[in-house]
Amino acid sequence: MKINFYILFIAFFFTNLLSATENSYYLILKNNEVNVRYGPGFDYPVKYVYRKKNLPVKVIDKKENFRKIIDFKKNGGWIHSSQLKKGKSFILLKDQILFKKPTKYSKPLLKIAKGRLLLVKKCKKKWCKVKTENFLGWVETNEIWGLH
Repeated sequence: MKINFYILFIAFFFTNLLSATENSYYLILKNNEVNVRYGPGFDYPVKYVYRKKNLPVKVIDKKENFRKIIDFKKNGGWIHSSQLKKGKSFILLKDQILFKKPTKYSKPLLKIAKGRLLLVKKCKKKWCKVKTENFLGWVETNEIWGLH
């Protein structure tokens, strides 16, 4: 009887853990200055301020017009939904090469340092066409944060 209870408990725990992960999604910051608050309301104090438009954040919860988010450094808080929008961007988790075409055998254009924000134009399999400053090219999508 105890074994059945433990099996049910473990199954319930992992099911809830998986469903929480499935309900999360990515949005990007709409403005260059976005307040992150301690709670879901304007009455809560500002915890910190993002100063990077198009930065991807992972939405993990919502309450009315506020979204609870985490970023790629595991910082979290609440942002009003008017400060978020759908879009595609990601952060590199390691240095990568920007290529002219979606293959490693293509002409390398630029070395991009980890931590760089890239705006996504389109994706094919394990490659995305991205824009960074005045450069447009392809990067592999392994070792990134912020894209489904």
